[in-house]
Amino acid sequence: MKTLNDFLQMKKNGEKIVMLTAYDYPSGRLAEESGIDVVLVGDSLGMVVLGYDSTVPVTMADMIHHTRAARRGAKNTFMLTDMPYLTYQISMAQAMENAARLVQEGGCEGVKIEGGEEIAPQVRALVNAGIPVCGHIGLTPQSATSLSGYKVQGRTAEAARKLLHDALALEAAGAFMIVLECIPAQVAELISKRLSIPTIGIGGGAACDGQVLVFHDTLGLFERFVPKFVKQFETLGAKARDALGAYAAEVRAGAFPDEAHSFSMNEEQLKQIYGDGRD
Repeated sequence: MKTLNDFLQMKKNGEKIVMLTAYDYPSGRLAEESGIDVVLVGDSLGMVVLGYDSTVPVTMADMIHHTRAARRGAKNTFMLTDMPYLTYQISMAQAMENAARLVQEGGCEGVKIEGGEEIAPQVRALVNAGIPVCGHIGLTPQSATSLSGYKVQGRTAEAARKLLHDALALEAAGAFMIVLECIPAQVAELISKRLSIPTIGIGGGAACDGQVLVFHDTLGLFERFVPKFVKQFETLGAKARDALGAYAAEVRAGAFPDEAHSFSMNEEQLKQIYGDGRD
């Protein structure tokens, strides 16, 4: 399992960090077996697993449940868990309690929280308590409504300066890594060069120190919409539909199960059931 120092060294060496979301045992296991550096149990599970229209309805209970499941699949991979909407913004005590629950009950190594300078005090408190924190700026899904929807952020000079300011504030507060979502590649490059901690892009361009994608997006399993920054490395959704359709057709035609997929009984034992004759 990689450590915080390993991630810092990877940035210094120009070695890209690979992060992938996972929400259960199978996705966690596949991520670990694929050599992923960081598994993120993202609150995006609200949309790709639970079927919500946004991440806002996701609860602490949801995140703990899915973190436990992903942990069982990825036992030796550094794991982060998203803190859900309004579980860290209200007070320092609330942030501390909920972050501790994710680490203690869920089994992750650290937490990810959305926001800039305004949540720096929470970041500092969590880090001082020994909980690693990954920041998240740019398009922050939990506050997408106040950002006028899922839109690219930081396209003006003023907005870009604000993003840089927020990133520096999070670094100063002790964040060990920052996710940059849906911002111009030039802005992400500027931020990445100014920070001593790694940046992880999702719609932030190639100059970030690493990249993160959603498990279901990467494999083509989430088809409601495909963001511009997503590259589908496979289309398993379509393949799964074809396979399930073939299963249904064989059942209806009486072709499945066949002898190869059935069990048999010893003929002598069978005779004892039927007796001398067969009905």
